[in-house]
Amino acid sequence: MKKFAAVIMCALALVASSAQAGNAKEEANKKKVVEFYEKALNQKDVAAVDKYLGPYRQHNPQAADGPDGLKGYIGYLKSTAPNFKFELKRVLADGDFVILHVHGIPEPGARGLAIVDIFRVDGERIVEHWDVIQEIPEKAANSNGMF
Repeated sequence: MKKFAAVIMCALALVASSAQAGNAKEEANKKKVVEFYEKALNQKDVAAVDKYLGPYRQHNPQAADGPDGLKGYIGYLKSTAPNFKFELKRVLADGDFVILHVHGIPEPGARGLAIVDIFRVDGERIVEHWDVIQEIPEKAANSNGMF
């Protein structure tokens, strides 16, 4: 019985150690994605693409694939909407995936957009992106808000 208890204790220790390693990786992934998002989208720094992205796969059907596609989008934002700001409301991680809940504000005072961005991190690089974007309506059917 003592051997069985020892085996169980070792197994629990391994699970706890693995969870801590997973949490550390998820925290590092969250930090990386938030830094990238701030530099690329809020500061409109095209160089952030080369620093943070690997072979980048884009799943938004309206956006060009690859790092050059994102560079083009950043350039577009810079020239057409220089005041566009992205306020992070929530940052979640699940393994290699980082999920951002974002309030996109094209101009001060605008209602803006509710955005969910999903990034996949592979090692040290962000390699994949999905998003869902919804305009914030003037009137809602409830008073809960989108954030």
